[in-house]
Formats: sequence, C-alpha cells, structure tokens
Amino acid sequence: MQEPTTAERLLIIDDDEMFCHVLNRAMSRRGFEVLVAHDSEQALSLARQHRPELATLDLKLEHDSGLKLLPELMEAVPECRVVVLTGYSSIATAVEAIKLGAVNYLCKPADADEVLAAFEKETGDPEAEVAEQPPSINRLAWEHIQKVLQENDGNISATARALGMHRRTLQRKLQKRPVRR
Repeated sequence: MQEPTTAERLLIIDDDEMFCHVLNRAMSRRGFEVLVAHDSEQALSLARQHRPELATLDLKLEHDSGLKLLPELMEAVPECRVVVLTGYSSIATAVEAIKLGAVNYLCKPADADEVLAAFEKETGDPEAEVAEQPPSINRLAWEHIQKVLQENDGNISATARALGMHRRTLQRKLQKRPVRR
C-alpha cells in the first residue's frame, strides 16, 4: 500500500498495550494519523468521533470478542476497512470475520507492512499455497473447539457442554496458543 497522501486515520483496537505502541509508532512513521483503543467501548467512541478510514481489530479483547464488536464498528463507520488480527486464528473465526465485514484476517505477529498489505488486498489469491499435508489431529481439535465456541457466542460453559468436557479443561485448552498445522 502506498503511503497516504493526506493523513488517513487508522484505529488500532487491541488490549495488548505493547503491540499497540509498536504498531502505532510504525504506522505514524508511514504518515497515518493513529488512534488507539483498548476495549470495545473506547473503540466505538473513537470510531464515531473520528471516522477512521482503516482499523485493525484484535479478535480476542480482554473482556470482549472482536467478532461481536465488528458489526457495531461497521455500523458506526460503514466506509472503514477493517483487518482482524489474532494470535488465536481458526478457520471458523476467519470466515465469520469476513462475513461480518472485515476486508482481511491476519495471524499475529504481524508487522506494519503485512497490515498495510492486508488493507490493500481486495481479491483472493488463486495462487495461494495449498498445504502438502493435512492439518494435524491437534490442529483439527483446536479448529473444532473454535467452531463450537463461535456457535455458542463465546459462552465457555455452553461450549464445554456441547463438547462433552469440563469447563475448566476447555478454559485451559483455550489459554494455549493454537496448534501449528
């Protein structure tokens, strides 16, 4: 993506203060006017007040789901292009993020250049690499848990019941980073 000719506004929505600081600095150096929000309420307030052209949205905010915030953000600023960022990627959440209006979905860690490229990309890539091996059993289990969690609107107890596991066991599994493919 080319550097903005006029200061485009970028809203960074993430509860990780260090990540926000690093991305804020990198994007400010590229000519963006950067706003930072650490929760849903602050994000919606800044979005309504400043009407950013671009936003990055963390999928897993401290007390909220980025997927729940996404429709409200799109309603507040329909012209805003949103890229969802997450350290907890899954196929289910990627599909939902796009359905809810995100223009792209990136796995953390992502640097400023990757974020800019995600905003710029408007079509799919038919040349995208197809994995040589199918995902591992552990990865499939992670994907299934994420799908059931999404179906239960993030409710841990309902998800644990649906999966036939103890709630604490599910919470421990969700605290771990996703399994590599």
